Amino acid sequence: MINRLFLALFFSIVFNLTGCANKSKELLPNYVEWRNDRTGIYNETGLLKSWDEAGPEMLWYFDGLGRGYTSVTIDGEQMFVTGETDDTGYLYVFGLDGKLQNKIEYGAEFTKSYPGTRNAVIPHEQKLYIMTGVMELLCYDMQSLELLWKKDYAKDFEAEITYHGWHGPPLIIGEKLIIVPGGKTHNVVALNKTTGDVIWSSEGAGVMSGYGVPLYLDDQQIPQILVMTSDYIIGLDVSNGTLLWSYPHTNRFREHPNTPVYSDNMALFMSSYGKGSVMLQLTNGGRSVEKVWELPQLEHRTGHMMKFGDYVYGCGSGMDWYCVDWQTGEIMYSDRQIAVGSIIAADGMLYCYSEKGEIALVKPNAQEFEIISKFSIRSGTGEHWAHPVIYRGVLYVRHGDSLMAYKIK
Repeated sequence: MINRLFLALFFSIVFNLTGCANKSKELLPNYVEWRNDRTGIYNETGLLKSWDEAGPEMLWYFDGLGRGYTSVTIDGEQMFVTGETDDTGYLYVFGLDGKLQNKIEYGAEFTKSYPGTRNAVIPHEQKLYIMTGVMELLCYDMQSLELLWKKDYAKDFEAEITYHGWHGPPLIIGEKLIIVPGGKTHNVVALNKTTGDVIWSSEGAGVMSGYGVPLYLDDQQIPQILVMTSDYIIGLDVSNGTLLWSYPHTNRFREHPNTPVYSDNMALFMSSYGKGSVMLQLTNGGRSVEKVWELPQLEHRTGHMMKFGDYVYGCGSGMDWYCVDWQTGEIMYSDRQIAVGSIIAADGMLYCYSEKGEIALVKPNAQEFEIISKFSIRSGTGEHWAHPVIYRGVLYVRHGDSLMAYKIK
């Protein structure tokens, strides 16, 4: 029972070959970070609406990443992913053809509860930001792979290591690199993304990090950062770190490993272990919030939820996939045709990757969990926790030691 509870904690983290015409290639974005842009929605078109029984064509695979749950991230023609071998973390750089271009050792990694890398590499303006499971933030030059600067959350920000190792890649807003160490004084911090110098440090709610990934809202009177800490959901003024509002939300483990889902002044925060999810509406120009609905069944742990149209899709308690009305919280259906897992979307379809290794192509439908096609991941090791990634018509799936590329266009 305990293993099952811990098993579901990780989200790790998570992200075409030249099979499409140059014209199409130029129209597509050339950058993928955590869950593309943290929404899980990929701006791809012309993708297959069904697959053969055996699944889409595998273009290539790579074995030898080591242990880890991180998804690939992409900048132009290069992909980045991390893995752990013999207690040490390594950065892998691939071309879109699957050829390994470089591999460097970056230091110690988390090896206690479910060993392996946890945080997606964030590529940005010729730099790579790597957050290790042992609370070190590293900044590398993307081309030379020279270490430019690093921060130790424990030493620099008085943070405590979380039970399952550190989760949560940083968030870049202009010149600011937003991190959530969870220290009492340095609760949420804005660093200069180039130098690593502190721009501001906020006490926030003064409680530990809860594994959550920060999200930026720029459509409020006060542009702000949303953060889910161990005991509170908070909103901070992005310009100076001032706490704008807080809302109590915790569970018995004080862990909430999900990125908020936001749309039109409403933000959904996913928790687990009996607490479930809460929808908050921002009011007064972003200076306060009020609860719209709460749903204990939506106790998501590793795969996130996502808004698609007027509904929220994702997993909940037990082994169920859910569809919920975004405005009211009404449960439209729950289904367990496949095991729970992570979810992304592209070109009008949902891609669900279960903890049992099944990948299902699902048509969004508020009446039923409508699986169009599915296949199973046979390669790789350990848990199926890395989130899949779509880029230029190719589906990338990381399963422990293996990285696979499937043609879906």
